[in-house]
Amino acid sequence: MKKRVVSGLLAVMMGLSLMTGCGAAGSGASGSDSGDTVTVGLLHSMTGSMAISEQAVLDAEKLAIKEINADGGVLGRQIEYQEEDGASDPSTFATKAEKLIDQDGISTVFGCWTSSSRKAVKSIFEDYGALLFYPVQYEGMESSENIVYTGAAPNQQIVPAIEYLVDQGYTKYFLLGSDYVFPRTANMIINAQVEAAGLEVVGEEYADMDQTDFAAIIAKIEEAQPDVIINTLNGTGNVSFFKQMSEKNYTSEDYMTMSFSIAEEEVSTIGSDILNGHMVSWNYYQTTETEKNTEFVEAYKAEYGEDRVTSDPAEAAYDAVYLWKAACEKAESFEVEDVLAAIDGGDIAYDAPEGTVTINGDNQHLAKPVRIGQVQDDGLIYEVYSTDGPVDPDPYLETYDWAVEAGIKPLE
Repeated sequence: MKKRVVSGLLAVMMGLSLMTGCGAAGSGASGSDSGDTVTVGLLHSMTGSMAISEQAVLDAEKLAIKEINADGGVLGRQIEYQEEDGASDPSTFATKAEKLIDQDGISTVFGCWTSSSRKAVKSIFEDYGALLFYPVQYEGMESSENIVYTGAAPNQQIVPAIEYLVDQGYTKYFLLGSDYVFPRTANMIINAQVEAAGLEVVGEEYADMDQTDFAAIIAKIEEAQPDVIINTLNGTGNVSFFKQMSEKNYTSEDYMTMSFSIAEEEVSTIGSDILNGHMVSWNYYQTTETEKNTEFVEAYKAEYGEDRVTSDPAEAAYDAVYLWKAACEKAESFEVEDVLAAIDGGDIAYDAPEGTVTINGDNQHLAKPVRIGQVQDDGLIYEVYSTDGPVDPDPYLETYDWAVEAGIKPLE
């Protein structure tokens, strides 16, 4: 892997910061430190439409940090963290990312959820030579030397979900998403995949991130009469859509949905009575049967309350902290350049609650298992399909002929 070379004025500024002891992230440190500690950043939406989803991710990162500290820390240092609120707004994420790196001297950050927020901070991490661990499934078509992607690439969530639906006999697909880069790119992929299978997309609609009235979209679904709705809504849009479908007495037997951003946290908010029977695609569920997951769920509930649930994004965020620890220990350093060199070796792995995950040194995505799940009336999600083991990441879908022929490209 080729490492970014910082040049020009930025390099001079970084050198001056180092000489004056400012502790700027440009010095290459993986976090600001006082000798006995190392500080990382946690950058998530604590307010706004995405807070419903991102709080669990933030909590899981804090749990991992607490566990690691109790076990002696990383390279003999205790981890401290600084939180910033992205406020469900990409421009705010960018402002807070630059604050953490440039003003606070913290150059390893765990953060973001939406692809809009990730894209808003991507160039900042690249320009400063800092490191972002991004914990959520996304649309792919990206690989940055300054980001480790611990959620699913599209071949580890989107593509296998459609393959499963095709195998189950679904033929008419309605695509519904929030109006930003992830749903639009995901639906570009799905359109190509459904067409290659000789099936039909009967509708495609997008809602604003803060939209609460779905009457017009529901009317279009009723007119199209799909076999299945592919749902890429995010945040509070999911709450509004499913509750309004329920008000019309529609259930999974009337309109089945396959969702890519509804996990246990969203089920508990929307209601299991509303989501019962609907399908989702992730890599992990609270019900995943591994010894490590039993420990993770028990620890999470002990920390945050028995009524709290784990989820795929929370688990991927938890894994991210442990993977960073493993990379630092392999590098014997907190320096970002050294940590990236350790990751480049391709053998950074963690025995995670979802099963063993490994960072691919070429694209910095994880090899991870795929699991299709169905919501049950107890509010939990249970597997109806899983791969035999980890699936290698293919963020650009280069191994799929139909994707190559369709010329799928990233959206900005």
